[in-house]
Amino acid sequence: MTYLTPLLSGFIAAAIGTVPPGLLNMTAAKIKIKEGKKNALWFVIGAVLVIFFQAYVAVLFARVIDNRPDVVTLLREVGFVIFSILTIYFLFFAKDPIAKKKTKIKKSKKSSFFLGMLLSGLNFFPIPYYVVVSVTLASYNLFTFQNPIILTFVLGSVLGAFGILYSYIAFFGRIEKKTDYFMRNMNTIIGTITGLVALATLFNILNYYFG
Repeated sequence: MTYLTPLLSGFIAAAIGTVPPGLLNMTAAKIKIKEGKKNALWFVIGAVLVIFFQAYVAVLFARVIDNRPDVVTLLREVGFVIFSILTIYFLFFAKDPIAKKKTKIKKSKKSSFFLGMLLSGLNFFPIPYYVVVSVTLASYNLFTFQNPIILTFVLGSVLGAFGILYSYIAFFGRIEKKTDYFMRNMNTIIGTITGLVALATLFNILNYYFG
């Protein structure tokens, strides 16, 4: 297996998990508006540092349970539910985030960095999410639980999360001024991808029980 597959898999998984407007990306956008781009970047760096450890711990946990077919099947079922929810969200409910401009307030880079670590640490979703993703990828022979592959996958996850959070910082000002055609189509694209993954996972589940 080449390192490109786990790198791209981690990147795409992180991008899908980070794109929906949530605490981290919306806070990054607000910090950019209120305190400036540099402080927002420090916030993002703090956040992705924690995401690195969350993704790494999640994949190590997934490696432990990978030899348990019953647990793996349960995780596939959980993954099917998660990807189905993401598909419904992106295709029918996702909207462009809108915020009001506020006066910039100067704060230290250090406080933004630790705020990013704190909010990212309070978000426990990445751990079960990356467990499900890594086990699902492994079931399709797109991922192996070898240390170099794990680190490559985690690196891809960090790059994906950073890329999406940076996009919120860079383009949030444009998004709040007008409806962004590209973002609306990106929701459809991501919804289609998660829908296909959900269908593939459902097929795998049905094949396990009835195949």
